Amino acid sequence: MAATIYVNGRITGEQDAVVSVFDHGLLYGEGVYEVCRTYNQVPFLYEAHMARLHRSAGMIALDVPFSNEALREKIEATRHAAAKTVLGATPEWYIRLLLTRGVGELSYDPKVCPTPTLIIIVKPHVDPPASLFAEGGRVAMVGVMRNHPKSVDPMMKSNNLLNNALAMQEAIRRVALEAVMCNYRGEISECSQSNLFIVKNGEALTPPLDAGILPGITREFVFEIGRDVGVPVADRVLHENDLRGADEAFITSTTKEIVPIVTVDDHTIGSGTPGPVTQKLLTRYRERAWATR
Repeated sequence: MAATIYVNGRITGEQDAVVSVFDHGLLYGEGVYEVCRTYNQVPFLYEAHMARLHRSAGMIALDVPFSNEALREKIEATRHAAAKTVLGATPEWYIRLLLTRGVGELSYDPKVCPTPTLIIIVKPHVDPPASLFAEGGRVAMVGVMRNHPKSVDPMMKSNNLLNNALAMQEAIRRVALEAVMCNYRGEISECSQSNLFIVKNGEALTPPLDAGILPGITREFVFEIGRDVGVPVADRVLHENDLRGADEAFITSTTKEIVPIVTVDDHTIGSGTPGPVTQKLLTRYRERAWATR
């Protein structure tokens, strides 16, 4: 589906959106981003996404020269422009916000880039197929290791996504929905585009932040909805055998919500069908999300 793009104050269709070849986001991958989606036309968990954007930007000494409200206004202007291109009912929206170091000379010195570049991509949101939630998906344990925290720290939602892309490309070759990566200690960290949970004895468990993961907004929300529905949710160091021996498993992300996982490589997890804890959490997630106004 066609996207509508904001670049530094200019809103266009995707064919006319341009950035300079001297933008350090392109040259060196210097930038951070966030992805939101709307429910009832409202960006869900917006403040949490903006808080993480600021944390990520701070990790690369990148100034965010906009208030959250100003960014919201720019998103809304882009969304309204996008709505004019849609025939029929107004869809829910996928929103990707990127902030780069900006345009400057060929140098690693941040001072050569006085003004960050702001890009907002808005397009109709497309849900995963209903069959994925009804039947569950397959993940692959891949050989690509998650970045060491002292290299490109996974705690930062960086535009530099080569580590994730290589992992996901391996998963695609193996006909899997997602790639499960381990850290340098051999512990499960996260997936290429989502956080991972297992369910054991009724408790939902997910790798801790120091396993080298991005602190997912949906991941954190699962702790909250778990309290709502009486499902214990906790951080726990996990290994491949924990995933294989789980009663249930699921992945979480802004665009996928909570997706049940029933197979890792060629090994069946639990009963091989989406489990009751996963389904309870997904139901509550959607209740809370669609209550957004």
